[in-house]
Amino acid sequence: MYLWFVVIVVLAYVICLKYIYYRHRRSFKNEINYLLSLEAHGAGRECLIVTAHPDDECMFFGPTIIRLIECNVIVHLLCLSEGNYCNQGVQRKQELFNSCAKLGIHPSRITILDHKKLPDDPKAEWRVSLLNSIIAKHLRAHSINMVLTFDGRGVSGHSNHIAIYKAVRHLATTDQLPKDCCLFSLVSVGLLRKYVSFLELPLSWLLPSSLCCIIGSKGYKQCKAAMLCHRTQLVWFRYLYITFSRYMFVNTFQMIPQGPKVEKMY
Repeated sequence: MYLWFVVIVVLAYVICLKYIYYRHRRSFKNEINYLLSLEAHGAGRECLIVTAHPDDECMFFGPTIIRLIECNVIVHLLCLSEGNYCNQGVQRKQELFNSCAKLGIHPSRITILDHKKLPDDPKAEWRVSLLNSIIAKHLRAHSINMVLTFDGRGVSGHSNHIAIYKAVRHLATTDQLPKDCCLFSLVSVGLLRKYVSFLELPLSWLLPSSLCCIIGSKGYKQCKAAMLCHRTQLVWFRYLYITFSRYMFVNTFQMIPQGPKVEKMY
């Protein structure tokens, strides 16, 4: 009797997952079209992903990149360091291009910085004013309508991730931000939710968010292939991340509110 109960619960959960996935596929394109039409006024469909290091794009934003490209949104990537913490910057830069090829981002839309004031170092304090300037210049140069980056907890708590959020959050309060541009931050979740893989999907779908991106098994294989391009980073716990992290299946975002300039950042 107990065994049958377990089987019924598992089957019900699988059916629930499939229902959520297929409903999301039907609704996501309309949601993106709505958001971009509100901000872009027909000017374009250009999205910028702002990351700190090579591998961030597939570890944390893979599902979003895949779904946006499926919806014919032009995706740009701005990576603010080469990931030279272990003196592997040259290799990691090439790995990033290989990863983006798997995800579907054209090489001409990838920008990787090697700035002496933006070292790949969790102990380094990246200046918000410098990040503001770099990101704002990139937005204007590429007529970006939508920006996606980390939130205030940076998913993994990395100080470089958090610095980017602070810069984008402050950018939203300045006149440097293009008028027709919306900003979103990737929601950081607790440890348990982070490592239950696709089983976390119903909770992400049900909890309120400004944007939710979900992929199925095909998209997951694409994300996994992108992550495997980062050979210098494939220590044993990365394989656990690839297998169990919900960020390989689902991304949820909150909109960063815009407002008048409030203070100058240094």
